[in-house]
Amino acid sequence: MLSIALAGKPNAGKSTFYKAATQADVDVGNYPFTTIDPNRGVTHARTRCPCLDRDERCGNCEDGTRYVPVELLDVAGLVPGAHEGRGLGNQFLDALTNADVILNVVDASGGTNEEGEPVEVGTYDPLEEVDFVEEELEQWLTGIIDRNWESVERKSRSPDFDIDDALTEMLTGFGATEYDVAASLRSLEYPSDPMQWEDEDRERLARDIRARTKPIVLVANKADVAPEENLDRLRETDKPVVPTTADGELALRKAAEAGVVEYLPGDEEFEIVGDISDAQAEGLEKIRDVMTEYDGTGVQQSINRAVYDVLDVLTAYPVQNETKWTDGTGEMLPDAFLLPQGSTPKDLAYAVHSDIGEGYLHAVDARSNRRIAEDYELDEGDVIKIVSTAS
Repeated sequence: MLSIALAGKPNAGKSTFYKAATQADVDVGNYPFTTIDPNRGVTHARTRCPCLDRDERCGNCEDGTRYVPVELLDVAGLVPGAHEGRGLGNQFLDALTNADVILNVVDASGGTNEEGEPVEVGTYDPLEEVDFVEEELEQWLTGIIDRNWESVERKSRSPDFDIDDALTEMLTGFGATEYDVAASLRSLEYPSDPMQWEDEDRERLARDIRARTKPIVLVANKADVAPEENLDRLRETDKPVVPTTADGELALRKAAEAGVVEYLPGDEEFEIVGDISDAQAEGLEKIRDVMTEYDGTGVQQSINRAVYDVLDVLTAYPVQNETKWTDGTGEMLPDAFLLPQGSTPKDLAYAVHSDIGEGYLHAVDARSNRRIAEDYELDEGDVIKIVSTAS
């Protein structure tokens, strides 16, 4: 399962975003460090279900809207100097080790200062938060490399020492894959002797690894009360930015659960279907105004931006019956897997189960009912029958 982490300074709205996205019961408060221990839950990426191409719905989607599970992690807020242990910094940064992508939740309203303390809306510059998480992560990783550098130097005394192998061994323990490390080392120039490395070399390595393993999406939260110039300036940065009202999303999900509105996460609008008070109607109309301006509340849009755009994955659906698109029990399109672009049917087989992958024989495109090559690159929404000695 892909893992998304919510990061940012305290009181920017991470816990509200988490509660809205997961419907989990967590503390939400207008004070720093609402979250002390990491919250780990499940949210979903939203996509079009392939059953829309058939005469009946599969039963595993919401009338053709498919929600694919991903992990969502909400940890303690960052304060300046977190990489040196300020606030709950080390705890926060350690918890990010295995995250695939980070949603940097920014208080776009400028209503909290750098420590997360409430100030008058518009008096703090949210651009100060844009590079904040990135910088703390890079300084944290630089510190890890520095602390482990002596062991790399000791290993270099061995006649069969290879610096690439030594760095790979060190960095794969902190969320990087062997491929990530290899790609990073190919892109950098560095001395083959670790004794000759300077601080700048280690910092350059840390920054490159961070960029490859922890890409960042800016969640411009509190967009409903943010000065428009703040949102405009955030959009001018080099980061992907999604204007968001986590409070609005949470209110809509609660209203939908109560049967007051018809709304699916990620919809650009909602319909009031129940009896509500004048005050509730006024609140919902304010949310509607924000959704009209930004094409939704931004919560689901942030998740989808992270999953499908930044991580560049696709959704594939394995089935056992290529004619009916069902599994062995007759359930239609029971499973959906998120895989990197460029994945093959065999990669999907391994995602289903290692035994299925090891026994892979061939695959069939269920749409065309034709066998496909082992090096065929999957597309978004592919329905694939896998033939394996283990199936």
